[in-house]
Amino acid sequence: MGEERRGSRRRAPTKGDLRERAILDAAEQQLDSEGSEGMTVATIAQAAGITRAALYFYFGSKNEVVAALVERTVTTLRAEIGAADVAGAAAAGDAVRQGLAQTARLWREHGTVMRTAVELSPTVPAIDAAWRSAVLALVDTFRAVAERAGVPAGTGPRDAAAVVAALVWMTERSFYQAIVTGGELDEAAATLSHVWLAALGITAD
Repeated sequence: MGEERRGSRRRAPTKGDLRERAILDAAEQQLDSEGSEGMTVATIAQAAGITRAALYFYFGSKNEVVAALVERTVTTLRAEIGAADVAGAAAAGDAVRQGLAQTARLWREHGTVMRTAVELSPTVPAIDAAWRSAVLALVDTFRAVAERAGVPAGTGPRDAAAVVAALVWMTERSFYQAIVTGGELDEAAATLSHVWLAALGITAD
């Protein structure tokens, strides 16, 4: 039992972990201030307080930095949705609203990263893989909500998996457009909640 407890303890971050975290934090700050096109390996290194050579020890290119930043952000997104216990919420309608509110908050806090993920996914495979993994995780979570609301389980075009996949991709695009155009994320979330509830046949309170 003592061995299990010791084995389950969280490992303290190493110097390398802290350096990598600093690089990713600097990259996110660069995205906020300069955008993807204005950000370079040199500007990331300078913002992180290291040399370009030191940065190349951890990442081989700017796109590798961005891919790691996207992966960190989508890991947070999956954790936030999981912590909200969306799939286990008592009422399907509450689960939908809660999940969309959490997603909107992540877009608000990390919008430039998520916008960059959407824009670079078609051309950078590592970023596409990280972003798609988040979308698939959300589909899996909300599929359980849809099935609980009465949408048939299965693989058909009107079954829960397909319906939820379409709704999740619509949600991604709606929040992206809100970020790009300076729209209100809360208003987008309210509209999306209305569409989700209607599509899943859930009566709004």
